[in-house]
Amino acid sequence: MENDVQDKNSLAWKKLCDYVDELAMSGHDEFSPRDFLGAELFSQIHTLPASIVRLDKVKKIWLYGSKLKRIPPEIGGMTALEFFDPYTSYDLHWFPYEITQCKNLVSSRISTRALYGNYKFRTPFPRLDHNPVRYDGDMLKCSICKKTISYAETNQLWISLRIGTDTVPLLVNTCSTHCEEQLPTPPENYVQYPHKGGKSLQQPPDVETFVKSEILRRRNESAVPVSQTSTQDANVLDGSKFKADAMALKPLNLVVKIWDK
Repeated sequence: MENDVQDKNSLAWKKLCDYVDELAMSGHDEFSPRDFLGAELFSQIHTLPASIVRLDKVKKIWLYGSKLKRIPPEIGGMTALEFFDPYTSYDLHWFPYEITQCKNLVSSRISTRALYGNYKFRTPFPRLDHNPVRYDGDMLKCSICKKTISYAETNQLWISLRIGTDTVPLLVNTCSTHCEEQLPTPPENYVQYPHKGGKSLQQPPDVETFVKSEILRRRNESAVPVSQTSTQDANVLDGSKFKADAMALKPLNLVVKIWDK
């Protein structure tokens, strides 16, 4: 996990902090740093300042096409937030658990294929044991009970949950087993418990693997002679034939839609 992602002596960062201060004072309900900074300076922004916690009147965040690599946990203080748009921010692979505290957040537009554990590719989660994610300062708060703790005290975990209209990987900082037990159950077809990531983590199959296996299962359940089944199965696993087979099995469209929730 990459830390120290932002040059905080840059003009881009200083102007962004000024913009947040101005927005907090004005009470404007939309946060659009690209419009304020311009495309060139906006491309130098890789995180957001902790001062976004003051933007408690903002209802919409526009981060389309950003170079962001992370969002700070202070986003949880943006209690009026209703719409969150970091679409095509392809370096943004995860979000802080604190975004679940934005209870008015009902709509989002996120490039899910760039996320860890996304249903399309099941990108591996980085292991958190030896390289914890760090935010500003030497201390942070438990994501659950808000107790101030050090990085040595926190147990960082991944969990996939629904925010807005997307299921996304969230980073949790917990101070105790009790706080870990307060975490909700992830939606179906995602890892069903908080975890530390790593290559050994068993994830559900990606959607293409799932659909292929479902096609094979349905064919095996039909009354197809064995001699024909082996030939058909080989065709199913061929990329050019797979699309036609998937289209032919219309009930699978519903399966894919369920996985896309």
